[in-house]
Amino acid sequence: MKPSIFRKLILLSLLAFGHASYAESIKTIRIGSPDLTAGQKHAGGGVVDVLYNKKWLEQELAKKNVKVEWHFFKGAGPAINEALANNQLDFAFLGDLPPIIGKANGLDTQLLVPTARGITNYLAVRSDLSIKNFADLKGKRVGLLRGTADELSFVSALNSQGLKLSDVRVVNLDFNAVNAALAAKKIDASWGPSRFFALRDKHIVNLPISSRQLNGAGSTQGVFLGRQSFIRQHPNETQQVVTQVVKGLNWLSNAQNRVPQVALFFTQSGYPASIYAQELNGVNLKFLYSPLFDGYYTQQLQQKITLATQQGLIRKNIDVKSWINPSFVNQALEQSNLKTYWKPTQQYEYLKSVK
Repeated sequence: MKPSIFRKLILLSLLAFGHASYAESIKTIRIGSPDLTAGQKHAGGGVVDVLYNKKWLEQELAKKNVKVEWHFFKGAGPAINEALANNQLDFAFLGDLPPIIGKANGLDTQLLVPTARGITNYLAVRSDLSIKNFADLKGKRVGLLRGTADELSFVSALNSQGLKLSDVRVVNLDFNAVNAALAAKKIDASWGPSRFFALRDKHIVNLPISSRQLNGAGSTQGVFLGRQSFIRQHPNETQQVVTQVVKGLNWLSNAQNRVPQVALFFTQSGYPASIYAQELNGVNLKFLYSPLFDGYYTQQLQQKITLATQQGLIRKNIDVKSWINPSFVNQALEQSNLKTYWKPTQQYEYLKSVK
């Protein structure tokens, strides 16, 4: 055998051994989520709170002596993207804009499970101001955490009313800082999900408009994603994790768990239980928590990518079909006998149950 061929064989053997050793040596899986809490505990909302509280992931992965580390980020999507880029996380739960920005900037991720769709967002305006619609926002100070799903959904809502982001003065603040700034009258308005109900009940803000009144413009989606290198090296553990995510979405989708999930979110987040009770009242839970990469979900994702490009938030195009990896969620549905539990949905179907 020629020396050069022999050296190549040795090198290939070492590489194969290295990959095998790495795959066998996995001890911990690291999962990230935005921290949405108003209290002392951690909360990510939706399926994050279910899994974090019920410890299903920990119980499943303990079968292989693998631990689960949860990391909650006050910096939300931008901070999670940085952690993914530095290989400090293996998986993450996010809204729709941060994964788009991360992918366009070179993060080698795969979308594994849709975790929410059609999430309602609200325009929160100080109660001492006469702001009744989006036109009244011109020139006003709007608090948003830049680089998050809130920013892109706000742009979508503005565009639906013939306005642009440049028509308002955006103040970059995290979620808790937005609430404080509204109470202190440092900003005029904000845009986001039901966390504003607590401020409304204290007469600090009014909520004149929501994405439900805009035929879904301004609504957001959630996703569970992973680093492609981890998925490729640890497909079995990835499948275990995805199967538990689907189990959590199944629990949330069950109408009998509507009250228990309100109690769970209240316990984890510290926000009043009335917030979640109002937000989920009459909502089609099977739509909201469907894990299917169906036409509705992929269409909404593509629209957000297009909008992010138009806004200059990303410069590189994203191929949605190659970004999505449905194999793990499909296997989870098969394993759990849930193939027919969720149905592919039509656009804005969730509005039928809340009008």
